[in-house]
Amino acid sequence: MRIIGDTNISFLSYRKIALGLSSAVILVGVAYMFLGPGLNLGIDFIGGTQVTVKFQGEPDLDRIREALSTITDATPEIQRFDEVEKHEILIRIENPGDAEGDFTKPILDALHEEYDSGLDGVFDLNTQGARELADRLADDDPDGVLGDIEDRKEHYSAPAQAVLGYRKLQGMFRSVDDLDQVEGLSPQVLAHTKMIAGTGEFALLGAENVGPTVGADLKKKAQLAMWFSLLGMLGYIWLRFQLPYGIGAVAALFHDVLITLSALALFHREINLPTIAALLTLVGYSVNDTVVVFDRVRENLKLHRGEKLEKQMNDSINQTLSRTFITSGTTLMVVLTLYLFGGDVINTFAFVLLIGIIVGTYSSIFIASPVALAMNKIMVARRRRKRQR
Repeated sequence: MRIIGDTNISFLSYRKIALGLSSAVILVGVAYMFLGPGLNLGIDFIGGTQVTVKFQGEPDLDRIREALSTITDATPEIQRFDEVEKHEILIRIENPGDAEGDFTKPILDALHEEYDSGLDGVFDLNTQGARELADRLADDDPDGVLGDIEDRKEHYSAPAQAVLGYRKLQGMFRSVDDLDQVEGLSPQVLAHTKMIAGTGEFALLGAENVGPTVGADLKKKAQLAMWFSLLGMLGYIWLRFQLPYGIGAVAALFHDVLITLSALALFHREINLPTIAALLTLVGYSVNDTVVVFDRVRENLKLHRGEKLEKQMNDSINQTLSRTFITSGTTLMVVLTLYLFGGDVINTFAFVLLIGIIVGTYSSIFIASPVALAMNKIMVARRRRKRQR
């Protein structure tokens, strides 16, 4: 299938313009990363606590920020999460003084003091877990189970899980009357839970914590993963083709990764483990496109001996142009759909692939081949000098 007919575009005649433009973009991006705000590293790499909460009404971000200011000297990072009407926010705090430990409880305590000070001594259906509810019911024993404490905890574990399951499904309890909608509660447990429980202004949706030591280790491993992938690509293409082609392919990969990182820094996108996974996916996708072009170059070199390498490369790019646009175009449509409608959880992952596919398609044509051509000329000139000596 071809969507583009036979073309005869002299792509390599624009190589100086393309290389100059790419170099300028990369220099600006690197300068922005090192001299500007820099990369927005997630808690996976810097360590810290990240909590997602849902509010009953529209949250006041400045009020939340002020309430959390006593936990750490660093300014808490607070941003909206998902659709605005869901009233969900993401709170991220770096562990104070590079301290190890989970700071979810101090965050929740600070929010409780600010919003739910009237709930002291009341079981909060929106922030406490199934284990805490099971323990409370086991102590009060509304069903009259009797027996030892472990037997009572086992009995009340199922209704406690049912309450937590309802909260996960609905996002939060608006009032204790919502307990009427929970299945699996005996009349005694339902009545007693209504009596001891209350609903605060916010609900805990999720929490995660990474210590600074673990974060530094993950950061080191992520960097090693990127370097090993690039070296692996260099070795593979060197063995399959020749060294100049391997250098051209790796130059294109460096180009793609640096521009994508620049875009992440410019749009202040968080870099975490899924982002690294997206970058590694981009590396594999981009080199696949480049290998297709180089494979056609190798075929043409056998079929048309004696022709200049520059012409052979131009012909090869033109011959694979339709395939490049079909592959990149269909992949781009899927990634664009994920970016627009996939939700916040995978939005940055889709953003990396979206930028990477566009830049990777460009680099396969305008970066990899020109660099391979230049390296080939350098190596031919070196061999000629050796023969002359």
